[in-house]
Amino acid sequence: MRRLSRIFRNDGRTVIAAMDHGMGLGVLPELVHTGRIISLIAAGGADAVLTTFGIAKRYQEELKPMGLILRMDGGSSMLGSRSRSDLLYDLEDAVRMGADGVVCMGFLGTELEPVTLGNIAFLAGRCREWGMPLMAEMLPGGFTQEPAKSAENVQLACRIGAELGADIIKTVYAGSTQEFSAAVSGCYVPVVVLGGSHTPDISSLFQDVEHSLHAGGAGVAIGRNIWRHESPDICTAALVDMVHNGTSAKDAAYRLEKES
Repeated sequence: MRRLSRIFRNDGRTVIAAMDHGMGLGVLPELVHTGRIISLIAAGGADAVLTTFGIAKRYQEELKPMGLILRMDGGSSMLGSRSRSDLLYDLEDAVRMGADGVVCMGFLGTELEPVTLGNIAFLAGRCREWGMPLMAEMLPGGFTQEPAKSAENVQLACRIGAELGADIIKTVYAGSTQEFSAAVSGCYVPVVVLGGSHTPDISSLFQDVEHSLHAGGAGVAIGRNIWRHESPDICTAALVDMVHNGTSAKDAAYRLEKES
């Protein structure tokens, strides 16, 4: 699909900045000046941004240099008593917004499994009609601890997402490099790893990224560890160096510390 070239470079890899958290989670004060953060991420060399309809509508100019992936599902917030993951938008909404891809969740082993897997399958059919890439965020246990995000469960999740018709899988890095390699090789579409919650020890995150790349991963889709960093542009550039230039986790972390 032509739109994939707005997400992946010619090397088959991508650095995606995730900024969809505000649909249900707290993003303040870091994203008070949302447009400025987007511009810094673009300056750092990110290939694409995964975000919300609200941000995409308001910050079109700032988002122009990068591919645009829109979150299609949700329906609950951190204040709610029950989690939901409904499809909130039609694919035509994403097309009119100029999206280069769309994304929805796959919560394996949870009460939301039937709904989320159904969402992926439904969107896969609609995306095929429009030539729109679909990313499936495949998380065993969803945002909970059970079932575990083990290497075996992540391997299963990646394969199921591909089987349902996703063009890109977003998931956690799990297990050893060899174990994650089995998940990647068993999934016939690109796999990118997420960053998870904000961590003060970003060097450990960089190490996971390095291991995932060595295992055959296609890049990253990282949010809070970019836009909550004091220098989002430098953090993004360090990830770009790792994903596209082969820089080691140690050297990327050193650059980030030195230049921030």
